[in-house]
Amino acid sequence: MLLNRRKLRIETERLTLRPPNHSDFRDWAALRLESRDFLTPWEPSWADDHLSRKSFTNRVYWAQRSVAGGTAVPLFLFRRDDGVLVGAITLDNIRRGPAQAGTLGYWTGAAHARRGYMREAIGAVVHHAFARLDLSRLEAACLPENAASRGLLERSGFKYEGVAQSYLQIDGRWRTHVLYAALRSDRRGRTEAG
Repeated sequence: MLLNRRKLRIETERLTLRPPNHSDFRDWAALRLESRDFLTPWEPSWADDHLSRKSFTNRVYWAQRSVAGGTAVPLFLFRRDDGVLVGAITLDNIRRGPAQAGTLGYWTGAAHARRGYMREAIGAVVHHAFARLDLSRLEAACLPENAASRGLLERSGFKYEGVAQSYLQIDGRWRTHVLYAALRSDRRGRTEAG
């Protein structure tokens, strides 16, 4: 299913989710910079030009191509009441054919953490993935010691599935991750995700 990037907009009670635009650069760079210490323990190492306009421009073009090609749904999260950028969520690595699956990743700015924004966004993206994109399985991974992210996934209806050794390079080191998944038709017990 191909989506028109301009039409991709998801509204929740408190948030508007949409792909990044070139005009989002300053807000994105400021939020990432002020949240650097909060984010870097959980993310791949930032390139030297991570916060540059050129890097952001490449990110916007990647988002446009990904949405148009149906391979990813990268979305920024904006508060509806004041338009403030609070974070981002991406449904990436969308696989069609017999898999009908995708991988979820997300981040929240430090000032906006623990306010329920990401849970709201995950619920909306899960619904979009299952109802609009006809996916069957969504996967997510996080570091075992990231209690906040593990709790968020579990409260969002994701179920623990196991451990992946040396899954991703985080903060410059190969790190083991715990794996979670949400299924459209989850026979493992009722979830809030479906």
